Amino acid sequence: MESYLNDNFEVKPKNSSEEALQRWRKLCWVVKNRKRRFRFTANLSKRFEARAIQRSNLESLRTLMLVSHAAIQFLNGITYSVPEEVKAAGFLIGPDELGSIVEGRNMEKLKAHDGVEGIVKKISTSTTNGISTSENQLIKRKEIYGINQFTETPSKGFLVYIWEALQDTTLMILGLCAFVSLIVGITMEGWPKGAHDGLGIVASILLVVFVTATSDYRQSLQFKDLDKEKKKIVIQVTRNDCRQKISIYDLLVGDIVHLAVGDQVPADGLFVSGFSLLIDESSLTGESDPRTVTVKNPFLLSGTKVQNGSCKMVVTTVGMRTQWGKLMATLSEGGDDETPLQVKLNGVATIIGKIGLFFAVVTFAVLVQGLFMRKMQEGTHFTWNAENALEMLEYFAIAVTIVVVAVPEGLPLAVTLSLAFAMKKMMNDRALVRHLAACETMGSATNICSDKTGTLTTNHMTLVKAWICGEIREVNKGVSSFCSTISDSALGLLLESIFNNTGGEVVKTENGKIEILGTPTETALLEFGLMLREKQVELQKSTLVKVEPFNSEKKRMAVILELPGGYFRAHCKGASEIILGACDKVLNGNGEVVYLDIELKNHLKDIIEELANEALRTLCLCYKELGSEFHSKDEIPFEGYTLIGIVGIKDPVRVGVKESVAICRSAGITVRMVTGDNINTAKAIARECGILTDDGLAIEGPDFREKSEEELFKIIPKIQVMARSSPMDKHTLVKHLRTTFQEVVAVTGDGTNDAPALHEADIGLAMGIAGTEVAKESADVIILDDNFSTIVTVAKWGRSVYVNIQKFVQFQLTVNVVALIVNFSSACLTGSAPLTAVQLLWVNMIMDTLGALALATEPPTDELMKRSPVGRKGNFITNVMWRNIMGQSLYQFIIIWYLQTRGKTAFHLQNPDADLILNTLIFNTFVFCQVFNEISSREMEKIDVFKGILKNYVFLAVLTATVIFQIIIIEFLGTFANTSPLSLQQWFASVTIGFLGMPIAAAVKMIPVGSR
Repeated sequence: MESYLNDNFEVKPKNSSEEALQRWRKLCWVVKNRKRRFRFTANLSKRFEARAIQRSNLESLRTLMLVSHAAIQFLNGITYSVPEEVKAAGFLIGPDELGSIVEGRNMEKLKAHDGVEGIVKKISTSTTNGISTSENQLIKRKEIYGINQFTETPSKGFLVYIWEALQDTTLMILGLCAFVSLIVGITMEGWPKGAHDGLGIVASILLVVFVTATSDYRQSLQFKDLDKEKKKIVIQVTRNDCRQKISIYDLLVGDIVHLAVGDQVPADGLFVSGFSLLIDESSLTGESDPRTVTVKNPFLLSGTKVQNGSCKMVVTTVGMRTQWGKLMATLSEGGDDETPLQVKLNGVATIIGKIGLFFAVVTFAVLVQGLFMRKMQEGTHFTWNAENALEMLEYFAIAVTIVVVAVPEGLPLAVTLSLAFAMKKMMNDRALVRHLAACETMGSATNICSDKTGTLTTNHMTLVKAWICGEIREVNKGVSSFCSTISDSALGLLLESIFNNTGGEVVKTENGKIEILGTPTETALLEFGLMLREKQVELQKSTLVKVEPFNSEKKRMAVILELPGGYFRAHCKGASEIILGACDKVLNGNGEVVYLDIELKNHLKDIIEELANEALRTLCLCYKELGSEFHSKDEIPFEGYTLIGIVGIKDPVRVGVKESVAICRSAGITVRMVTGDNINTAKAIARECGILTDDGLAIEGPDFREKSEEELFKIIPKIQVMARSSPMDKHTLVKHLRTTFQEVVAVTGDGTNDAPALHEADIGLAMGIAGTEVAKESADVIILDDNFSTIVTVAKWGRSVYVNIQKFVQFQLTVNVVALIVNFSSACLTGSAPLTAVQLLWVNMIMDTLGALALATEPPTDELMKRSPVGRKGNFITNVMWRNIMGQSLYQFIIIWYLQTRGKTAFHLQNPDADLILNTLIFNTFVFCQVFNEISSREMEKIDVFKGILKNYVFLAVLTATVIFQIIIIEFLGTFANTSPLSLQQWFASVTIGFLGMPIAAAVKMIPVGSR
């Protein structure tokens, strides 16, 4: 079975080809309810539609470029008239005109409205202060220009799920059988006696439908909550002269938005100011080449990504008026890719469904033949009456019900149920799952490649030491002590570097307080700068001319300042050894510029190493005088700099990380640190976390790049720390681990450049706090608290999902096998089926919806993290599962067969109702066998199946409900369910026989089998 599933029902955890997605759908032809079975799979037709919109966008843009010149003269002759309602609201341009300018990238129209400045005035905003936040103004903006939300498909109500549950083909056929049974029964025996069989089937169908719909509806609510969390994107804006963070869905036309590398452009807008802005429009148009945005080409489209640089933009169009809004409305209907387990279990359901269909046809044929043979013996084979028709109808209903039981429709849906439950719980544990497949794939993870900063460490950085003017100084001793021997000129250069060469910003909040925005590293430097400002050092006035944002490839950031008198100065900061290599001068103890000789350079390298060995993150700050020759189009030079100083920033290891790494090791998961930091800092932190061991290897990115394929094959298994790594180094490491070593790899990332590695990994883990929108979009799971311990929790939940589904599959296949063999063998050997249609429907509900609820929602235990990971090659239905299925099935079949053949004698049944009582006894015993088998299925290998059972309220509730309803069916609903009340002795026997299945299951678990 496993090889057939691997050949035909194999899809990747992510980025599966559409051919693979189409292939398995075509093979699933034995399906009872297509709407339910394929509810949580990708809507391929909607995806084709979304791609068509992307192609249309690209063609539109190309067409606009071609016709724009031809349209100039025509446009010059047209004057724009402002709609009356827009004027009345206090604006001078309507939403349609605004939309046509940006979406059409129409420079001529923009010039006609006096450029960006003119648009800003016409929509009553300010590039410095933003929009007014008065309630009246905000309402007017919303009325005229709309809100930044796209139209979503309304969520289905409970009645829709009931209607979809009724679409089950087998239930419809049974419903038809019930209808015919009612008519024939009432005609023959009158009301109400003749209606009992038909009403019994109808009641069973309605119960199945109600329970199924309730389960599906609850799942949909869980997914709805998770979707809301996925869409929480926060952006920085200026409103009322205050910088603040708001949801992108609260953006309005006129808002001034601040964008940085990795941000998603939240609405259509116009570029106001910024540096080196490069925009990736592939999500909107499919075009992979990035586009430069400047004052001359100021158009920014919603949904595109900032690939480089930073800027300030004014919002002009929001929501469904943008192309991104229309695209998202379609994409949201495309759905998530189905998970590998979903597809594999669809395959299992298809195989068993085909077997069940065969058995159902044969069972019907055998029962009909038995009836025909009986009539032949009686000599009445030419006379057929309504009673014979009713008997035939009952046989047909039994055959259809065998298909109901045999087609395990609940298998693939149990995956969704388990994933929905796990995702909801993981959300409480600070992990947001973006793609369903990641949840189950994480359970198979064998490697975690983790960042250092913010994941293993707290990301609350503080500058604690600095080497300036010839000596190491400690910051915590106070400003006076720190600055006592630093000249004013050196201090001025240091402050100029800190406050100008930064990706952060010191802003005023709504409360009037000072707040620092930016990465933790920038925040630490700016806090240090604000502390030094107490010295009241006068800074030269300067203008920012050019910015080269921090780049994880180059590991540096640089700016050019224009000083009074037309002179230019470059400031650069970044990785210590890289910046030190670009310096040939240094500020000495007197703040004078001196030549940096070899001896002093080696001394500085020792200082960097000393700081790094204290687990401090080191940065160098330097500057270069450029004279008056620099032009903004020139490249920023990277040589001949003067070193200002070296700073050491402390970022403590998170509490619990060492324990989490130890848990990973015991779980067979290798943890590797991949960081851009200095190798000594990385090694110190890695040892503190327990990642770097005595036999482990720490390597630098440049050395890793130079290794041949053979050398990489030897060293990769030993690598525990990679320092000074570039994003491509991380990508190469992940690719080799996945392809060469067949590992299942989880990777953390927070920056835009981490996107390739996150995409390449089996599970991409983006940081919720420090991560950019680009990184989050490439990831499968977002770690909301940026904590490594949360990653371990995700792995535990992933394993829990995988094991829970295995438990449920084992339980359901056991019921399938026994129900099929019992009804088939009985039909063949005795000419009748012991389990009626109503009884089989109840059994189906126990093993399908209720079984999934009980077993697929088991919470994870610490024991899960003491097992080896499944990895890439593990079989889903293992030898252990087959052993348990066969052992339990054999026991149940022997017991039921014994009751069928010897039951009357064993229980002294001789009265006229002996057959009805015996069949009731068989049905009751069969159900209690499933109840106790459900408990045994909680553990596939361990004898103790009761551990933690009292904490699993769902499991206890399902078991209790099953037993109570079984008592009601036997004792009070006999007329409809074809059962007879049992004596206490018979009840005791039924329950005892069911209970004996547990010691049998325990004994079977002692039989050794291979792990595959």
